[in-house]
Amino acid sequence: MEQFLKGRVAWVTGGGSGMGRAMALALAEAGADVAIGSLLAGGGEPAEGELAYLPGESELNEARAEIESHGGRALALGLDVTSDASVADFHAAVTAELGPVDILANAAGITAEQTLSGHPDPLWHKVIDVNLNGIYRTTRLCLPVMMERGWGRIINIASTAASVGAATSGAYCASKAGVVGLSRCVALEGAAQGVTCNAISPTWVETKFGTSWMSDIAEVQEGRSGEAYIADARAANPQKRLIQPSEIGALACFLCREEAAGLTMQDLTVSGGSLW
Repeated sequence: MEQFLKGRVAWVTGGGSGMGRAMALALAEAGADVAIGSLLAGGGEPAEGELAYLPGESELNEARAEIESHGGRALALGLDVTSDASVADFHAAVTAELGPVDILANAAGITAEQTLSGHPDPLWHKVIDVNLNGIYRTTRLCLPVMMERGWGRIINIASTAASVGAATSGAYCASKAGVVGLSRCVALEGAAQGVTCNAISPTWVETKFGTSWMSDIAEVQEGRSGEAYIADARAANPQKRLIQPSEIGALACFLCREEAAGLTMQDLTVSGGSLW
């Protein structure tokens, strides 16, 4: 691959697994130095009912090694996007070790299967805090520097759930709709200074998080196996498949090209034609 991002520094939240890892690897292959942060297994205080995939330290280190195999520098640290202090410390570490952040890719996310009737407040607040407030925390640190330097790319993972509701996913749908709205505002704020901001809204993606979420729906709500639910999800998709993480990585990488400077304030759906 052409290393058009040589000399650029990228920060990827949720970069130890799934779509975050795929974006980190795509950016590294294009020449960027990449810092990845993820809340690690056993870290933080989970809200009762939250669904998340937390990589272990070994998985985070494997991702760092794979980034470095592309020839660039890498940084891999634990990161809690619900903590102002954790986000500020990570940003300071990236800046000190790799340089100012040119590319911010926000992939950290959780979900919950819960109706609004009887929704526990801590669970609602946790989903919103991770999925939406986490992006606010990282962006408010990176955007001013990008604007001052006259170049930047911010890429936020939203979801088809931002525009399609589900009775048991109120917090998730609300948070992802917020991600799209926030992305549009950031795009306008940075437009004159060479900063673009876009949301990527995938349908089901074949990650550990995605398949465990589908399995939870199947087993808890429908009393059947996760394998059967996933097979039905593939069959229901117009392309008869699940989206692959590498497709999200490739799109994120394209959005960082100079030729993509006019692509901003967009909600880019990657669904194979599926609504959800």
